[in-house]
Amino acid sequence: MAIQKILIVDDSPTERYYLTDILVRNGFTVTTAENGEEALAKIRADRPELILMDVVMPGANGFQITRSITRDPELSSVPIIICSSKNQETDRIWGMRQGAKDYFVKPVDPAALLARIATLGA
Repeated sequence: MAIQKILIVDDSPTERYYLTDILVRNGFTVTTAENGEEALAKIRADRPELILMDVVMPGANGFQITRSITRDPELSSVPIIICSSKNQETDRIWGMRQGAKDYFVKPVDPAALLARIATLGA
């Protein structure tokens, strides 16, 4: 089933706008959240088909929220791609261990992101 509804979780308005612009121009429906707590509420309410998750945010970080989602039987089927400025290999490995399907370093390359979304939805 092709992915259509995407939730962007990022505390940066600029980053939310950048990712939303790429996705909307490519036909996706996008909702956004500014932090992990808001993200969990929106996931339960809106049932997105994919989550793009920042790591460094106030409150719970993206690694913690990813872990919460992937361990919740109700939410664990929603794939997560981490999009972070944290560019160390250990960050990528840790993100994948929390349950993320992929890890992109900001600024996210639009073509690579769209290609990965297509493979997740195939």
